[in-house]
Amino acid sequence: MNVIRWGIIGCGDVTEVKSGPGFQKAENSALAAVMRRNGALAADYARRHGVLKWYDDARKLILDPDVDAVYVATPPASHKEYALLAADAGKPAYVEKPMALNYQESKEMVQYCDERNVPLFVAYYRRAQHKFLTVRDILHAGEIGDVRFARIMLHRPPGEDELSGGPLPWRVIPEISGGGHFVDLGSHTFDLVDFLCGPIAEVRGFAANQGGLYPAEDIVAGSWVCESGIHGTGVWCFTAGETVDEFTLVGSLGSVTFSVFGTEPIQVTSCVSASVPQTREILYEIPEHVEQPLIQTIVDELLGKSGVCPSTGTSALRTARVLDRIRMG
Repeated sequence: MNVIRWGIIGCGDVTEVKSGPGFQKAENSALAAVMRRNGALAADYARRHGVLKWYDDARKLILDPDVDAVYVATPPASHKEYALLAADAGKPAYVEKPMALNYQESKEMVQYCDERNVPLFVAYYRRAQHKFLTVRDILHAGEIGDVRFARIMLHRPPGEDELSGGPLPWRVIPEISGGGHFVDLGSHTFDLVDFLCGPIAEVRGFAANQGGLYPAEDIVAGSWVCESGIHGTGVWCFTAGETVDEFTLVGSLGSVTFSVFGTEPIQVTSCVSASVPQTREILYEIPEHVEQPLIQTIVDELLGKSGVCPSTGTSALRTARVLDRIRMG
């Protein structure tokens, strides 16, 4: 095999630009088939993206002999079902984040795939992006010394669809998404804690619904300690009056600050041999299709090329555990 032929289950909005074209543009990768329960929408997606096959039945796509690997882009409530079906067919699964509705489902997915020796990957795609690899390189080079603690702030006003009184977006309906915006967006921040600081050993938190706009929590505050000894604190609020997106790592010789979801330059502050700290900004490449760099690592691993995908079921399981525990208090 010299090309990985992909099938997408759930070719909705997230696949239009963020991920779908990445399967076509990555080297040694092709998009062979797409699926959506609404067959007309699946056919339309296939036509617009130049995909030869479309389905309205996920099982048929998974069993298609022209599909080597499956990308599950549905809401979290169905991630486990489709990942297990792919494993039964002996096909690797690449699952959107969060990995599943909760830690228990995520654990079952990892165990099931391990027992069948089928790879499982999860779309924490920031692990492969230039921006966050640059931050990791700064830490590894010792530019801010020994990292002491992390501080995360993610604040956003509520969306218009949450204020309208109409149907709520699925992301704030726990039985579909697993939680609210914290699970959707906070999962990325905690995956980055794992990626940059190492696995979290202990976590404590508080979660509440202050705005009363939907069933899920809209504010989470917490603290944690990584196995590396790095401490951390964070607040995620989704009924705030302003937007704040800051992830700061403070070390013995300085600090590095960056946004998780924005495009602002990375800021590195040095406290070495200077009476006044010096700050410099670092620019980075922004991929047109944000998941393409991670998709490339999956394709390379499946084809036996050098390197491995940095976001697996095992690493994502650690994040699922943290998400559950921090909301439990």
